[in-house]
Amino acid sequence: MTPADIDRAVRTAATDGTYPDGGAGRFLSVAAVAALARELGCPAREVERAALAAAICPLRYARNLRAFSLEEQARLLGATAALIGLGGLGGGLLENLVRAGVGTVRGADGDVFDETNLNRQLLSEIAAVGVPKAVQAAKRAAAVNPSVTFIAHNGFLDADGMLALLDGADVAVDALGGLKDRPALVAAARTRGIPLVTGAVAGYTVIVATVMPGACSPVEMLASGGAGPSAEEVLGCPSPAVMTAAALQACEVVRLLAGRPPALAGKALLLDLETMHADTVAFS
Repeated sequence: MTPADIDRAVRTAATDGTYPDGGAGRFLSVAAVAALARELGCPAREVERAALAAAICPLRYARNLRAFSLEEQARLLGATAALIGLGGLGGGLLENLVRAGVGTVRGADGDVFDETNLNRQLLSEIAAVGVPKAVQAAKRAAAVNPSVTFIAHNGFLDADGMLALLDGADVAVDALGGLKDRPALVAAARTRGIPLVTGAVAGYTVIVATVMPGACSPVEMLASGGAGPSAEEVLGCPSPAVMTAAALQACEVVRLLAGRPPALAGKALLLDLETMHADTVAFS
């Protein structure tokens, strides 16, 4: 099936409609995308990319626009994010990335859900206790947006594993807990020459930062070999803080993948949700 064949099929299946702001547009429904993918024998993502190239908006992304242009939405569909950790931060990040239409998400986690995850982890539920987080993540991604390719790695990653997961990715996303494994992820992103979006929670305090290739990471200033309990273990992980951190990280990831400059390069956003006080701190 040639690109011209896909283009013709997409244009035929599209329908006229209006954006939420009342502007006129051409749209392709979720059902039409799935049907065309089956008929044409190609990934649903390629159907959506062809639609966007023809100024046709897949209906599932209609409310992304005007926040993103059609061209930026197409960039998202062609992008790859490597997500390390599929627990509290990772589950929220995955939800945001697949809904935004990031075309390929690689996710790694070797843990299984337990009852202590139920207070905050989006992918956890009573029926999932004992289920590998990577397995549950794959199920959720497919249910939310089958046009996104989610590649699950059910295992913990060492330094070499992180390098492999990041190979060919456009951005690395740190959803790890504690500090022990984060320096290896910082090093892997630096080696691959890609941005790293990192986040952490300690009680109602949230920190989010973007580390551009070769730049200093806040992890390197905080890490001390990983000895002792982490701040999140001492101060807790309430759901509002975890969801906030994941949403802020997702904003930076999507911004980068859409081709926009990051808002937090070389600095960290510190947010206290108890007082609703925010500061931005530069690091170098």
